[in-house]
Amino acid sequence: MMESLLGFAILLSLIFLRVPIAFAMAAVGVVGYAALMDFNFNAALSISARRLLDTAQDYGLSVIPLFILMGNLISRSGLSNELFTASHALVGHRKGGMAMAAITACGGFSAICGSSLATAATMSRVAIPPMRKYGYADSLASAAIAAGGTLGILIPPSVALIIYGILTEQSIRDLFAAGFIPGVLGVLLYLGAVRYVVWRDPKAGPPGEAMSRAEKWQAFKGVGGILSLFTLVMGGIYLGVFTPTEAAGIGAAGSLAIAIKRRRLSLQDLKEVLIETARTSAMLFCVVIGALIFSNFVNRAGLPDHLVEMITSFSLSPMMVLMMIIAIYLVLGAVFESMSMMLLTVPVFYPVIHSLGMDPIWFGIIVVVATEISLITPPVGMNVFVLTGMVKDLNSATVFRGVTPFWCADIVRLALLIMLPALTLWLPELLYR
Repeated sequence: MMESLLGFAILLSLIFLRVPIAFAMAAVGVVGYAALMDFNFNAALSISARRLLDTAQDYGLSVIPLFILMGNLISRSGLSNELFTASHALVGHRKGGMAMAAITACGGFSAICGSSLATAATMSRVAIPPMRKYGYADSLASAAIAAGGTLGILIPPSVALIIYGILTEQSIRDLFAAGFIPGVLGVLLYLGAVRYVVWRDPKAGPPGEAMSRAEKWQAFKGVGGILSLFTLVMGGIYLGVFTPTEAAGIGAAGSLAIAIKRRRLSLQDLKEVLIETARTSAMLFCVVIGALIFSNFVNRAGLPDHLVEMITSFSLSPMMVLMMIIAIYLVLGAVFESMSMMLLTVPVFYPVIHSLGMDPIWFGIIVVVATEISLITPPVGMNVFVLTGMVKDLNSATVFRGVTPFWCADIVRLALLIMLPALTLWLPELLYR
């Protein structure tokens, strides 16, 4: 127990010293494992090298670069504008409608992109200017995009769910199915948060102009291709027609065809997309491998077993343990970036949850939703800082003030998912069991 806690203390110190988290976890994992074996570094390096090779050669992990490539190609094809226009056609004429349109567009874009930060950055360029044109308060306009962007790590295909599946050896297909209803629930609760804001202050979100029937039809035609691609990719996974890896390949090929058809992709653009995809994939692989090496040390030190013994000695119920874990996530979310938080905690908490007999797929969705909240809460709300970086005259205090109803909606969603596990497990059980 003491070796594990010392390892965590050293790891946190390295992270605060701005050592890249992948290298910090790998270094602590190797040195810690060696220390547990009388400083036998040959054995520690051999085990770590085997973990690295097994992870790098895992065919199933090719789903990560393929979905990242799919999202990058769709981003370059200019889809974000069409998504916002189509959402505006549906609800833009209502009070707060343009903020609702931004959230709906964020949900659609994140379903393809899979990245919260990329969704927030892209939609800020698309939705902030028209909302300001119609007199929306900056607090509501920016908060709608910051909150909507968090959907990117839950709505499938989600990189966060893929990484959770890798760390815990759970089915990515089941995780994608489990994330669908909570993702839709998140969109609905965010729309409710917008309605609450404009109910309290109607001037914060005045109605936009209503579109004619012809304009609406044109707006919906603009997103027909990508909706068909999403239906093909996710429908194929859900119905078992092809695996997530095969679906990712189909999605990447389909997004390339859409980008070429829209004439938005030059050879230089394609080169930049491939380089960005390779860079992002390499970064994620390094982080995942570092986390797996660190988990070797944690498991060898017996930290999960010690936690289980402690829980047993205190006679804590499984639900009390879950509440404690969620409280830790909410506290860590105030100082840690979301992916780092997942990689640090899942190797420790997952064995505890498994020993208590809780469903690992359900726990994965709970972890991702709790992690989502950290993206918009102070002082380290990454989506908030992405927005303030993209919109130069926007300050973080305004955004943090505006997102309060949205993270409150997230707390409500988290409570519903805990009290009603069927919201998470119904779809995977219907499809695969």
